[in-house]
Amino acid sequence: MAFTRVGTVDEVPSGKVKVYEVSGREIAICNASGDLFAIDNVCSHDDGSLDQGELMGFEVECPRHGARFDIRNGEVTESPAFLPIDTFKVRISGNDIEVDL
Repeated sequence: MAFTRVGTVDEVPSGKVKVYEVSGREIAICNASGDLFAIDNVCSHDDGSLDQGELMGFEVECPRHGARFDIRNGEVTESPAFLPIDTFKVRISGNDIEVDL
């Protein structure tokens, strides 16, 4: 595993999503009631930026066409998307958020 520091815990408030660029890739860190998850920031349906959508519990909704994804595993929970998105392991080291790409 190769964890990379992306930011700090206090940069991603509960119920919010913040994007970090890691190795040329946009990774969205989602804070679901204090639990942090890392997902690819691109909707598999139409390449929408998921950070611009709404985070509802463990689901993020694409702002373009309403596709939804489970931030825990990347699975589609609402069409029109049918392909999952990538998810990444997250760990907290002190106040730092680290992601394993």
